[in-house]
Amino acid sequence: MGGNHPPRRLASGNTAVIGRSQLLQTAPGSRPEAFGPVEWGLLAACASIWGSSFLWIEVGLEALRPTVVTLCRVALGALALALVARARRTRIALADWPRVVLLAIVWMAVPLTLFPVAQQWIDSSLAGMLNGAVPLTSAFVAVVLVRSLPGRVQIAGLLVGFAGVVLIAWPEVRTDGTTALGVALVLLAVFCYGVGANVAVPLQQRYGALPVLMRALVVALVLVVPAGVAGIPGSELAARPVAAMLPLGLLGTGWAYVAFALLLGRAGASRGAVAIYFTPLVAIVLGVLVRDEHVAAVSMLGAALVIAGAYLTSRSEVRLGDAAGPSASGEFGNSGPQPKAVGPSDRMSEQAADESGSVP
Repeated sequence: MGGNHPPRRLASGNTAVIGRSQLLQTAPGSRPEAFGPVEWGLLAACASIWGSSFLWIEVGLEALRPTVVTLCRVALGALALALVARARRTRIALADWPRVVLLAIVWMAVPLTLFPVAQQWIDSSLAGMLNGAVPLTSAFVAVVLVRSLPGRVQIAGLLVGFAGVVLIAWPEVRTDGTTALGVALVLLAVFCYGVGANVAVPLQQRYGALPVLMRALVVALVLVVPAGVAGIPGSELAARPVAAMLPLGLLGTGWAYVAFALLLGRAGASRGAVAIYFTPLVAIVLGVLVRDEHVAAVSMLGAALVIAGAYLTSRSEVRLGDAAGPSASGEFGNSGPQPKAVGPSDRMSEQAADESGSVP
């Protein structure tokens, strides 16, 4: 830990130096207050776009190999953000590039490959239900990094919301053709998302969402190109599956990631990830409106639980001993002081400070 960084005040009254040397780190949201119109708007944008993503993946798999689906969506997502001048012009410090690469791996390349591969053996409803555990994995990773639990209201909201996701998807889950491998791949992807959500918070607060995500998508594109190209010979050029890649890539992998990163930067990983709870709810609404599908009563109960869980999670989270949070960062950049990033070695320094009564 270098001595040039400002100290972080702990609830116990001791201090520990918070640095940027760790690869895996997170930070609290810049706005710990209850969700306002901006946070709810970002949440609605994420849910609206991602609510149809598993459907687009299923359509794509009708003619495209899983790795080709991943290649298409990552390439289109990178293109969507690269068209914005601000994303290209903002420079990212060399010290933060390892975290950008990590974000590209755990938030994009790996999970975006695992989901289409897994959906060869499990249906989109089950995949969507398992994906609903992202807020729980995000909270778990945050706890490991900062050794601090979310508020009791937020924990209750996370659990209630996940129960709602399970009830929404349960009537559509089919066991025939489902394999343990498919479920395991989705759970691995969900854990990766939880890590990525935490890594994204301090990066978004320092540079804004667009510059970070555009570079992460370019890195992810480099990583998925070999497997994607290898899958082209086994794919067919069919209009419907190819067309499904446009919303999946431009919106689901481009702009939805931007909205999500902005929400995470403002609300923190544990609270911001609650947007994932709404994706199966949006999928059901689309099914009713577009495909005239019937909604089971248990799914309606699940929808009510999702809304209740999101409301609880969105409440103000001011922990004992924390000073008032800094002002929220701007939409594409940051303004004013930002929360300090926290990594595992920071917690070790804090423990040492507690034991010695002094700053290391």
